[in-house]
Amino acid sequence: MNTSPAPPPKPRKLPRRPASTLAEKWTRIDGVDVFYRESPRPPADGRVMAHIHGFGLSGRYLLPTAERLADDFRTFVPDLPGFGRSGRRKNMLDIPDLSHATADFLDDRGVEKATLVGNSMGCPVIIEFAHRYPERIDRAVLVSPAGGLHNQPLRRAIGQLSADATREPTRMARVAVPDYVRFGVPSTLRLFRALTQYPSLQRLLEMRIPTLVVLGERDPLLPHAHRVDEIASQTDSHVLVVLLEGAAHAINFSHPDQLAHVIRLFMDDQPIQNDPQWPGHVRLYEVHRGKHHPRPKSGSSA
Repeated sequence: MNTSPAPPPKPRKLPRRPASTLAEKWTRIDGVDVFYRESPRPPADGRVMAHIHGFGLSGRYLLPTAERLADDFRTFVPDLPGFGRSGRRKNMLDIPDLSHATADFLDDRGVEKATLVGNSMGCPVIIEFAHRYPERIDRAVLVSPAGGLHNQPLRRAIGQLSADATREPTRMARVAVPDYVRFGVPSTLRLFRALTQYPSLQRLLEMRIPTLVVLGERDPLLPHAHRVDEIASQTDSHVLVVLLEGAAHAINFSHPDQLAHVIRLFMDDQPIQNDPQWPGHVRLYEVHRGKHHPRPKSGSSA
C-alpha cells in the first residue's frame, strides 16, 4: 500500500498581459486556488480596501476603480471561489458562503479589518459579511446593489440585464462575456435564487457602520433614487445614498474617476461634491443621509 503524500499542486500561471497596474497573484485557501490582485506599493497608513465583484463575474471589471484607489489604500481585488480564474469549492453559491469566502481571503492575506467595496451581487455579500463579522469591517461601499424584489422573477432580471448591456461601454462585453461563459448556466440559476431570497434591505438598514450607497441614474436593475430615499427614510440609519448622473449598473467599470472621487470623500467624511473637471452630463447628487451617518467634517462646505 502506497502511503506517500500526494504531490503538491502545480503552480498556477498568471495572465500573459496584466489587466491593470495592480500586482496579479495566486494563493491557495482550503485547497482551492484563488486569483487576486493587490496594490504593488501599498500606502504606509495601513488602511485596507477590498473590492467584491458581482454576479457571474470576476474582479477584472472592478479594476478601473480599484486601480485609482490603490495609492490611497492597501487594495485587494479577489476572484471569489467559483468565479473568474479561481477554482471552485463545493457549496459556494449562496450569499453567506461568499461572505465566508471573503473572510477567508482576508485571513489568508493577514487582514483583520477592511473597508469593502462591492458592485451588484457583491453588495449583499458585503452586507452579510457585516452581519456576521461586524468587528472586521470598517466601512462599506455598495455600488448598484442588486438582488431584491425589483429583480424578480428571473425573466425580469434577464430583461433588465439586457437593457443595461446597451447602456454600458462596449468594451465591458470583452470583460463580462468570458466570465459569464465560464460561470455557466447551472451556477447562474442557483445563485440567482439565493440572491433574490437574501434580505438585503433589512440587513442594510441594520448595519452600524458608515455605509455609502452609489446608484446609477440610468441603471435598469434598481428602483428610482426617490424610491430608495423613501425606503431608507423609514428608519434612522448609517447610510449615505449618492446618485451618479449618466451611469448605469457597472459604475466601477464605466465611471471609475467619479466613483473613486466619491469614495475618497466618503472615507474622509467630506461633503459630496462634483469635480469641476467632469463633463457636463456627469454629476453627483446626495439623495439621502441617514441620521447616524457621519456629518461632513467641520470647516468643510457642502
